[in-house]
Amino acid sequence: MHPRRSPKWCLTLCLTLGVGLSLSAGAAQSGLAYLGEELKALQADPFANPGLLWVDRGAALWQASPAPEVPACASCHGAPESLREVIPTLPRWNAATQRLENLEGLIRQCQSERQHQPPAPFESEALLALTTRLAHGARGLPLSAAVAPEAAPALARGEAFFRERRGQLGLSCADCHERYKGARLRGDRISEGMINGFPIYRLTWQTLGSRHRMFRWCNEAVRAEPYPFGAGPYLELELFLRHRGAVIPLETPAVRR
Repeated sequence: MHPRRSPKWCLTLCLTLGVGLSLSAGAAQSGLAYLGEELKALQADPFANPGLLWVDRGAALWQASPAPEVPACASCHGAPESLREVIPTLPRWNAATQRLENLEGLIRQCQSERQHQPPAPFESEALLALTTRLAHGARGLPLSAAVAPEAAPALARGEAFFRERRGQLGLSCADCHERYKGARLRGDRISEGMINGFPIYRLTWQTLGSRHRMFRWCNEAVRAEPYPFGAGPYLELELFLRHRGAVIPLETPAVRR
């Protein structure tokens, strides 16, 4: 059993790791604001941004039938932009399933119930490609602050998760992304933990990853046991972060370190 770490211990850890504190107040900002000029240029480049490969793959999958006599996504929904207004509201309460559903969950539900196909596994190339194409079609729209009354308890639990210290290091999401936002950690600046760029191409991974992959990576970084992809606590955290980042525009596919 590891003792709960004090805020003073957390600060000592951060300074030991090379963090220089820069706690400037102001409006919420995308992680893009914390990148160096080279990565900003890479994300903005319509030819060099590696995440755009998944946009192209997703566009092809959207038009393709997964099996004979099985409708393609486009057969029911038309162009991916038909869901443009929905993307900034996710995750949201699904009255049919009586639970929160994010974009991955809705795609998997369609694959299972409408196309009668096995749903694409979490973090599979197919699921990442479809989510990236759909989110790319909503670029520029702000994340929504709207939360259905039925989802209010989930929102509260998501915020509690964000602020709870966990793992052997005893750090919370808020410790890094609120208290130490803008600080330097091993040469990188700590962002505010916004989710408006996902799926993101992360240089550390050398591939694309979802919001839940990032949550799992952060859990592992503080030496806490990660939840499975699609788990309730991650959906609730995703809801809180969407609400917390309201008005920040979508920029999928983002590039991050």
